[in-house]
Amino acid sequence: MLIYMLATAMTVAMLIATVFGLHQEAQRIRVKATTKRFEGFGSRKPYRHY
Repeated sequence: MLIYMLATAMTVAMLIATVFGLHQEAQRIRVKATTKRFEGFGSRKPYRHY
């Protein structure tokens, strides 16, 4: 019985660690995409048709 409780506790701990790791990876990718998206706007003049 004890081995099943330990196995369950380890499974829950690994699931929590996986969710936490995926959350951190998503945050890192989101920050990287945001900075990449807005890098080029200041260097280019907008096109104006007169």
